[in-house]
Formats: sequence, C-alpha cells, structure tokens
Amino acid sequence: MTNNDIVLGFDDEKDESLKIKLQKVDEIEGCLVLHLTGYIDTYNSNYFQKRIAKAIEAGYIKLIFHCGGLNYVSSTGIGSFTAFLKSVKPKGGDLILLEIQSKVYEVFQLLGFSQFFTIKGTLEDSISFFRSGAEKTHAAIFPKIFSCPICSKKLKAIKPGRFKCSGCNTILAIDNTGQVFLG
Repeated sequence: MTNNDIVLGFDDEKDESLKIKLQKVDEIEGCLVLHLTGYIDTYNSNYFQKRIAKAIEAGYIKLIFHCGGLNYVSSTGIGSFTAFLKSVKPKGGDLILLEIQSKVYEVFQLLGFSQFFTIKGTLEDSISFFRSGAEKTHAAIFPKIFSCPICSKKLKAIKPGRFKCSGCNTILAIDNTGQVFLG
C-alpha cells in the first residue's frame, strides 16, 4: 500500500531531506503512523506542514509520528508539530511522538515544548494510548520527570529501564511504577 493509497495525493510533492512513509492503523478510526526519516528545518518545514495537512484533511486526527529516523528538528519544525496538535485537538484527536532521539528531544525540552507532547517508546504503547482514549493520559506514569538523586539534575524517563544521568553519569533505574533507584 502506497502513501497515495492511504491519503490521496500525499506523494504529489517530494523532498529528499525528509521522507515520510504512512502506515494506517486499521483498528483505530482516524489513526495514522507517519515514519519520518531525515530532518525538519526552516527550508523543508513548509513541505512537512503541507503533507501532514493533507493527512488531517483526509480525516486522520490521531497521529503517531515515528521519529526514530529523524535526526534533527529546528525550532521551526517544532512549530509545525505544535500547529498539528492545535489542528487535531479540537477534532478529538491527538499527536504522539514515538521513539524520539535524545538529541531531537533536547530541542523540544530546550524550547519548553516537551510537556505539550505525548512521547511513547513503542508503537504498541502509542496504539494503546489511542485505544484507551486520551482521558488516561493524566494518570499515566510515563513520561516521568524527576531529579537525579545524586546531582539533582532534572531528567525525563519515557519508559521503565536503566539509563545514565546526563549530569553526573550515575547509572539509574526506573521501574514500572516510576520509582527511581541507583544502578
């Protein structure tokens, strides 16, 4: 199934700096996974916005942006994501950033936008989010913002597991309940 089969005219325009592959989520009405590869900056953000606007116009209001292949997003790109969120929210939709790379997440965090977006680690978690409805979002444990018990640096965990503090390099673990432990 091609992008044009999912959203009519989606591939009418192409940009080598940002590739978008669409994947329909059949079990959820109006849900679409958008696999992003490349980067989003001032020069290609208009192309990005026009492509996503086509998907929203086609009735896709539950958007999962698979960001694993996205290696850079400028402030203009973040503005695009914000515009999409403002566009789908009044229609009962939402937006998820999936598998966002840490260097891309840092830009969201630096500009103060990280708290506006739902960030998930797996496609299954993203689909579950939409299946259960957005009302559960406020009760969800992840993403969790907390302070490192050693250096007090603010950290964010998007899922349970082990990771290294970016401030002091201490190995930390976070469990399914959001409890933080050393090593």
